[in-house]
Amino acid sequence: VQLQACGGGLVQAGGSLRFSCAASGRTFRSNGMGWFRQAPGKEREFVATISRSGGITYYEMGVKGRFTISRDNAKNTVYLQMNSVKPEDTAVYYCAASFKDWSRAVPEYRYWGQGTQVTVSS
Repeated sequence: VQLQACGGGLVQAGGSLRFSCAASGRTFRSNGMGWFRQAPGKEREFVATISRSGGITYYEMGVKGRFTISRDNAKNTVYLQMNSVKPEDTAVYYCAASFKDWSRAVPEYRYWGQGTQVTVSS
C-alpha cells in the first residue's frame, strides 16, 4: 500500500483545514487507517483512527470534538477534517495504514505516507 497525503499548509488559529490521503492498491478496505503527527523535538503521536468499515473512530483527547476522521472505501481515501485549530496543532501530519481494524499504536501501522506540514499561527 502506498499512501499519498495532501492538504497541509498555513492556517490561522481558529481556522479549518482538511487532509486527504489516497491509497494505492486494492487492499485499502482491509486496513484500519490512522492519522499521526510529529512536532519538532517530539515523538510521533496518535491523532485519530478509523476502522476498516468506518464504523469505529477514536481520537486523541486534545483533538476530540475538533477533528473528524472519515474514509471513502470506494475512493481508497481517508480524510482528516481539522476545525478550531490551535497553535499546538502545528506538526507534520502522517496518514498510515494498519494491519489491525483500528489502532492508536505506531508499531501497529505498517504503511506510512510521506507527511505534510501544518502550521497554525496565533
